[in-house]
Amino acid sequence: MNDHQIDRRGLLASALAIGGSVVGSRAMAADSSQPQAPAALGVAPTSQAGLSPRLTFHAVDIFHGASGAGLKLELSRFEEGNWKLLKTVETVAGGRPADPLLVGDTYVPGRYEVLMNVGEYFERLGAKLPQPAFFGKVPLRIVIQDAGKRVHLPVLFSPWGFSFYRGS
Repeated sequence: MNDHQIDRRGLLASALAIGGSVVGSRAMAADSSQPQAPAALGVAPTSQAGLSPRLTFHAVDIFHGASGAGLKLELSRFEEGNWKLLKTVETVAGGRPADPLLVGDTYVPGRYEVLMNVGEYFERLGAKLPQPAFFGKVPLRIVIQDAGKRVHLPVLFSPWGFSFYRGS
């Protein structure tokens, strides 16, 4: 190995040291006049076992490496050939809405869309990105077949991509 090569262990140690210094510098550079990047998840998620059937959502901002607090969501159901807006909510600390998207009498079988306002979210945080944004709004479309079963939607998102799945 020559002087300019580094092995995997050395690379990992360097990355951890750099990451730690970036986190520390962010904490010291807190300025209330500038939008702050989202904070990392500070507590473990709460178990949902034993709760009634419901539709829940969890956003993780992989651009900032933190929960997606402050992401505006628009929930719609497909009815009579059109998308009918049911509610608009915003995720809170931890990247989840304060309440389930659907629960109780509102949780019925059907086709649903969760529209994530990703462009607005990153703009509000002051992310330095090309304009116009690659994503403005991202639609996530799902089908609830059995309202007796819980559906959880974990979503990983960035300014350039997203991934979601049916969680438990």
